[in-house]
Amino acid sequence: MNLEVHINNVHGSQIAAKITGIFTLDGHSFKFNAIAFGRIGGHNVGAKISKTVQKELVKLGYNADDVINELQQKLVRGDISIPEGLKKESFADS
Repeated sequence: MNLEVHINNVHGSQIAAKITGIFTLDGHSFKFNAIAFGRIGGHNVGAKISKTVQKELVKLGYNADDVINELQQKLVRGDISIPEGLKKESFADS
């Protein structure tokens, strides 16, 4: 699965942050929201996509749960692009 993640905005800190962004799959872009938690128990990310996005993914032949899992893994690993001026260090451990 060739999924790319672009962060649009981050509100919060290294301990907890709300993330909004877009992921691209098969040339189609989809919005997502996520909550990222760090520190206690390690790094965790909970990503959400709308029912409409879920239906579009199914039409493209993807399992929505598999896509969400991949999205969350990329967010945890920092395999993302961020807007100019936003520093990863402001919301993620380096």
